[in-house]
Amino acid sequence: MIARTFSIAILMGLFQSCSAQPPEKDSVETYAPIPSSNKAVYAAEIEKQYKQLLGNRGFNGSILVAKNGEILFEDYQGFSNFKTKERIAPNTPFHLASVSKTFTGMAIMKLREQGKLNLDDMVTDFFPSFPYSGITVQLLLNHRSGLNNYVYFLVDKKVETYRVKTKKGRWVRRKRIIKMPALKPGLLTNQDMLDYMVQYKPAPLFAPDRAFRYSNTNYALLALIIEKVTGQSYPTYMKDSLFTPLGMTDSYVFGLADTANYIPSYKNNNVPYGIEKLDCIYGDKNVYSTVRDLFLWDRALHEGTYVSQTSQTLAYQPYSFETTSFHNYGLGWRLLNSPTEEIVYHNGWWHGNNTVFTRYIKDTATIIVLGNRYNRNIYKAKKLSSAFTGRTDSTELEE
Repeated sequence: MIARTFSIAILMGLFQSCSAQPPEKDSVETYAPIPSSNKAVYAAEIEKQYKQLLGNRGFNGSILVAKNGEILFEDYQGFSNFKTKERIAPNTPFHLASVSKTFTGMAIMKLREQGKLNLDDMVTDFFPSFPYSGITVQLLLNHRSGLNNYVYFLVDKKVETYRVKTKKGRWVRRKRIIKMPALKPGLLTNQDMLDYMVQYKPAPLFAPDRAFRYSNTNYALLALIIEKVTGQSYPTYMKDSLFTPLGMTDSYVFGLADTANYIPSYKNNNVPYGIEKLDCIYGDKNVYSTVRDLFLWDRALHEGTYVSQTSQTLAYQPYSFETTSFHNYGLGWRLLNSPTEEIVYHNGWWHGNNTVFTRYIKDTATIIVLGNRYNRNIYKAKKLSSAFTGRTDSTELEE
């Protein structure tokens, strides 16, 4: 059943300046109210496009679309548990996968504002035994560290492709299995990942700041830095300093202590994913939340109630210049800057979960889609934006 909620226009504080002292608001700006007739038009068009894109095509999840601080459309469809047939509801949390990086990135920016760390601090400042030099906090944030993704080196074996010349002089490709160092038994944590890196020194992909390469290792390390700086576990810190103050009552970080309450996601044939060896590593993933809580997260960013405008401006700067494209990466955010769009966003995938959190800066609009049964059409949710932009934009956002 489709539910629509229209909220009154909310006040947006002028973004705060970034300093070690609590920033002050010197003025308040309001969103432009949306006329009721326009809201009805927006909602009808969004619903129409949603049904064509997702609603009538096996979507299992939740969606919320907002503009000018007002929810225009939301829907909850399918099951949170296919075995018990428990329905998805507004308070059903979903694994956000890499959308989690937006929280880790902004938590780092918050600690920077508080004077507890700097972006040019070296990882070795926090972990002296870390075996890679020249990697700063900023290089972790913008994926320019050169570190390989832990999902590729925390394995028992890997397949390597190589070339050999046959007796006839032709080059052909062959594959061989390489045995990796034995992993610790059981589920792995962020500390286990760091200990493995210290002991075995998996080869980096390139020198620090040489290029952009998306790597979950960067954000797993950032979570450890947050723990080092705050003296709290990452799940506790995020709850106490971010989720609770922002009213995100259905949001939490999944860790080793939560394995008894593991909520599976599903393949497209409804087969559940069991908990796996890397499922307790957080920072790069493992934030669970709802579309309504993410709406509060979006509002806090617009209002500057969590981090200042200065910090956000720094986070939304492009740091990847190797390939000429509208696409880029900031500090915890993917970016798309085209002649018609200014989009700050992040998508996610882990097991059967795939997620979209897309913020339209010029149009002060947001599209949030969370699914727990893999559905590639979720990544096409940007098409819904034509309902309020008046433009049909086929530009694909990075998965």
